[in-house]
Amino acid sequence: MTFTSDSKTKELVEQFRRFDVDTQLAFLWFGYLDIKDQLTPANQTSAQDTAAALYDTIVALPKEQQLQAQRDIVAGADSEISHAYKAVSSSAKLDLWLRLARAMEDGTVIQVPSDYDLPAETKDFVNKIKGLDFEQRIDFTRSVVFEYGAK
Repeated sequence: MTFTSDSKTKELVEQFRRFDVDTQLAFLWFGYLDIKDQLTPANQTSAQDTAAALYDTIVALPKEQQLQAQRDIVAGADSEISHAYKAVSSSAKLDLWLRLARAMEDGTVIQVPSDYDLPAETKDFVNKIKGLDFEQRIDFTRSVVFEYGAK
């Protein structure tokens, strides 16, 4: 499912899904950094509550397990966290990734290594994402994170 009718954005969602799990996680992180100053979360209270509960579960884990939990969600693994993620609303999913990004920024959640570079073959993709307007980028992100979780 995608949250956009824009063919350019749909094409980018499909391209994104072909990247490996760690590259997708890095894109979520770098995408957050790129638009964080424009974000004003205003989700429904129920979405915030379910995102907070899942977030608290992940934050309570040791750092390496925090990373594994995120990988499990992206990969659709058969894990408790991945199943819990799959069961929440699209707004809660988006809210969770925003919470995780903020926690990465303040060091509460394991961070992308400071020397990490996206694979060379992603350069064209990055430029296309940067060409989207803010709403298209939100729709892109919502479409991407909606599909995550246990298969």
